[in-house]
Amino acid sequence: MAVSEKEALCPYRLVLEHVTSRWGVLVLIQLLDRPYRFSELRRAIGAYGGRAVSEKMLTQTLQTLERDGLVHRDAKAVIPPRVDYSLTGLGREAADQVRALSQWTRDRMDDVEKARRTYDETRAAS
Repeated sequence: MAVSEKEALCPYRLVLEHVTSRWGVLVLIQLLDRPYRFSELRRAIGAYGGRAVSEKMLTQTLQTLERDGLVHRDAKAVIPPRVDYSLTGLGREAADQVRALSQWTRDRMDDVEKARRTYDETRAAS
């Protein structure tokens, strides 16, 4: 696959976008627990994130993370076909970082909401 112009200009930013995308974050965090089949991963992400991810979007996210070397796709030649997704070593490192940021967000949400209220009140008073 050819390197896109966007990849050539700023490859770090592109990987960061993949890892921190709406569904990328949830895929990485979910796969920290164990390997998942596609359908069960989709259900788990919906339960964790509060919104269901479409099959198309989950497929695109998994392909992107697989291309970046973060997710491993294991297709077994059985009937019915079975595909499992898991993290690579690199993916586990990224997922640990993303999970830490996610936990920080949960832990500090009250402070963020307070800052937002203060900001909004200051703007409204101006």
